[in-house]
Amino acid sequence: MNVQPRTLSGFMELLPGDQILMERFMETLRETYGLYGFTPLDTPVIEASEVLLAKGGGETEKQIYRFTKGDSDLSLRFDLTVPLAKYVALHYGELSFPFRRYQIGKVYRGERAQRGRFREFYQADIDIIGDGKLDIVNEAEIPAIIYQTFSRLGLERFQIRVNNRKILNGFYDMLGLREQSGEIMRTVDKLEKIGGDKVRELLMEAGVSEEKAGEILRFIGIRGKNSQVLKALESYRGKDELFDQGLEELGTVVKYLGAFGVPEENFAVDLTIARGLDYYTGTVYETMMTDHPEIGSICSGGRYDNLAEYYTNKQLPGVGISIGLTRLFYVLQEQKMLNEEAGTAPADVLLLPMTEELGPAIELGTRLRGEGIRVQLYTEPKKFKAKMNYADKLGVPFVVFLGEDEIQEEVVSCKDMVSGEQTKLDFSSTVTRVKERLADNRRQRVIR
Repeated sequence: MNVQPRTLSGFMELLPGDQILMERFMETLRETYGLYGFTPLDTPVIEASEVLLAKGGGETEKQIYRFTKGDSDLSLRFDLTVPLAKYVALHYGELSFPFRRYQIGKVYRGERAQRGRFREFYQADIDIIGDGKLDIVNEAEIPAIIYQTFSRLGLERFQIRVNNRKILNGFYDMLGLREQSGEIMRTVDKLEKIGGDKVRELLMEAGVSEEKAGEILRFIGIRGKNSQVLKALESYRGKDELFDQGLEELGTVVKYLGAFGVPEENFAVDLTIARGLDYYTGTVYETMMTDHPEIGSICSGGRYDNLAEYYTNKQLPGVGISIGLTRLFYVLQEQKMLNEEAGTAPADVLLLPMTEELGPAIELGTRLRGEGIRVQLYTEPKKFKAKMNYADKLGVPFVVFLGEDEIQEEVVSCKDMVSGEQTKLDFSSTVTRVKERLADNRRQRVIR
């Protein structure tokens, strides 16, 4: 009996063309992160449960894929930050600080599968970890790298929203709400999803007076250009030490973001941004697609003062940001924003031998690959039309024919599948022609 093939709910499988686009995504990320001196890192997908859950509990523990093998209690990683914490603590004596790493890898969460939300998905993280201290400039560089990354992918209409948790905690201190600050920030973080009236209602349910709930909504409602928001915040200076510190840090981050070349239309101070996770202590970020705010954040992160507190006594402050790569790809695919012409073919050349003796074709394919050209040798006993249809379906830009005449004349017949132009040139001239076209293809961005 045949087993019905199926893919589990919440798990993504892509067709070849889309998978190539996904690989182009990752390639662009790796190239961009490398430009800023980040080193690649890979950590195990499976860890001891006690290691992964050291910082967890609550919702994390409910979502984790956990199992036993013999006497071992094991879990699949649910993010890339906790494994990074373990890694830095374990290899502290062998690493140079500040330690700058990027990682692109799959993570697993056993949450309810829904549109654009997956149980297995790629995250792409960058983090900078300091030893004892970490300069504020890093908190501006991280979102600047994200700006460059999205720009290189071809995404233009996006905005990185920036805030500082110290400003929020300091403001709640002024209101006498220090003990409730965590719950307040988690509630405020939902403002865009549920609206101001619902946030007010939830704040009052949490024990915040109607008057103070109104003050909170007025505070987080401060809007305008970055300079205007910072100026408005100056009116609160001198009332709380933590607030003042956060305001200084936010002003510095805004200044350096400009120095890093991020246009003001691509970043904004937004006092509603708090990030739901408690371990953020300073600057926090969320990135939105300007034309699709309903999608929510496509990239988020922030500053944390003690990355590895559960694994070491060393003070290891850090700042990082994470792209939900699978979710972003899904969204762009759904919005038809992916550039399907951006080199999705598995080969640059389909090589068709026109003689029974395959040796010359095999040799030609080897020579072309030696020039950095991807070649697929097609030897199936199909009619010529079927072979050309195959090339067309794959989107291969060139088809090379090698028959008796070409072998005797020491030339290559090469057809451009886009223009329809066919040439008979020597090997060197053919290579030049193909490479020129490929260079144009590779300059095309992944996003339209």
